[in-house]
Amino acid sequence: MKKLALIVFVLVSLGDLLAILADWSFLHHLCKPLITVALFVFYIRAAGTNRSMGVLLALIFSFAGDTLLLYEDKNGLYFIFGLIAFLLAHVFYILVYRQHRAEAGADQLQGVQRARLAFPIILAGSGLVIILYPTLGDLQVPVMVYAAVLVIMVLNALFRMGRTNQSSFWLVFAGALLFMVSDSLLAINKFFHPITYAGVFIMTTYISAQFLIVKGLIKHFTK
Repeated sequence: MKKLALIVFVLVSLGDLLAILADWSFLHHLCKPLITVALFVFYIRAAGTNRSMGVLLALIFSFAGDTLLLYEDKNGLYFIFGLIAFLLAHVFYILVYRQHRAEAGADQLQGVQRARLAFPIILAGSGLVIILYPTLGDLQVPVMVYAAVLVIMVLNALFRMGRTNQSSFWLVFAGALLFMVSDSLLAINKFFHPITYAGVFIMTTYISAQFLIVKGLIKHFTK
């Protein structure tokens, strides 16, 4: 079942990217929600007794966000509810990162080192919000709140350094960064300036992010 779920994950991911490139709306609407469904099943089978309800909830809210963002309405309600769904997914990932780490020790990030590594992430997140702020209209507050939670999610992935094995840390941290890249591309394309092949870049980074985070969290329990 684990291998089958992984195969389905790869197939629906490729199907969604193909649908975006070819502008096949039906295939896009079919494949996009199945990405997190397949990853959900993969995680359950791969994590075994170490599975976390927080990861499952993060994937459930990601599924909700993926589905909601497939649709548009003149009031932008689908986008707002999709934003809320992904915000909740990030909240659960933050909680999960705190669970999937060892007790504080000598190898963890300390003081100045912690601040130095966190600074570029905070700068990137706040800088993008400053650039987008004049174009956000009524969405200024929701987007700012979402951006803050997104940055906190990435920082919590960073702060696992030295508190889990190298494989788990790097997979989760790379996934968190790619999630930030994906959301940044989406925001730039929607609010600032259209990006050529935006959908492909957004979904490629998003799919990679979700898989790396899930895989990395599973790796926390392996030596």
